[in-house]
Amino acid sequence: MERVIAMLPDVQLLKPEVPIGLSRVGATGIKKLVEVQREGKRPIILISSFDVFVDLPAHLKGVNLSRNFEVIDEVIETLTSQPIENIEDLVVEVAKNLLDRHEYATNAEAKMTAELIMRKRTPKTRQRTQEVVRIFGEAKISRNGKKLVFVGVEVTGITACPCAQELVRARSAERLAEMGFDDDAIQRILDAVPVASHNQRGRAMLKVQVTDSFKVPIAKLIEIAKTSMSYETFEILKREDELEVVEMAHRNTRFVEDGVRIMACNLLKAFPEAPDNVLAFLRQENEESIHQHNVVAERYATFGELRNEIGSAGTAADSPNP
Repeated sequence: MERVIAMLPDVQLLKPEVPIGLSRVGATGIKKLVEVQREGKRPIILISSFDVFVDLPAHLKGVNLSRNFEVIDEVIETLTSQPIENIEDLVVEVAKNLLDRHEYATNAEAKMTAELIMRKRTPKTRQRTQEVVRIFGEAKISRNGKKLVFVGVEVTGITACPCAQELVRARSAERLAEMGFDDDAIQRILDAVPVASHNQRGRAMLKVQVTDSFKVPIAKLIEIAKTSMSYETFEILKREDELEVVEMAHRNTRFVEDGVRIMACNLLKAFPEAPDNVLAFLRQENEESIHQHNVVAERYATFGELRNEIGSAGTAADSPNP
């Protein structure tokens, strides 16, 4: 039996019927446990999902996918045997090892995605609760020495629509006037009482390039991403907390476009030392409540481009979140 197996051809090395190169071939959804150390705190255990790819030249029929799984197992075992400070080091090592194992490839990619469970407190009663934040690291490396590495986060929150609120405000002013209130009284009433609007659950994504000399803490990216929306959401809310969330969200209405722009301002504010050529990707998606579609806004730019556009005129609004 061993002799028969030894005589079997390596099908991946055969010539393909259609000899064209492929940009990416690999595997997705590979689940692994990753332990991330924290100074002075207990380590974080992440249930992580890996996507790995290499390019394939035109003369080969396929890649040896078993090598991809071996790379992830070996690299994670090696790196978790000692403290890991950030996830970007892990994806870089996976990508490097992919190139080592696939000698025909010129490019390799590795992406890690995980859900981070964070503890926080509700805004009024200060009750303990938890929050799920999606974090990820991405690495693309080439044999010619090029390397592109990102870390990122995705958080959820609530957004309130400013357009619908203005419509409700105008209708309310008309009704108050019909009831005999003068303009000054109407203005004071509308300032005192939060005006209704339709809401969305928002998802803010922020991805920033990291280099050997420029790093970004995941916790800081989470903080910045949260500022893009009208307010935070919570798993558990007492009545006082629910009132605070709804009122604050309606006093801080945001278009989906506002979210990306405010994120950009706060990103520059948080990392003034970031080199001009460092890339950032900002994305806000709102799941509409009165429409059957979602709305999305995105921006992909360098820090230098954002600085030139925002200039001294752009001052980010302070986050209303607790």
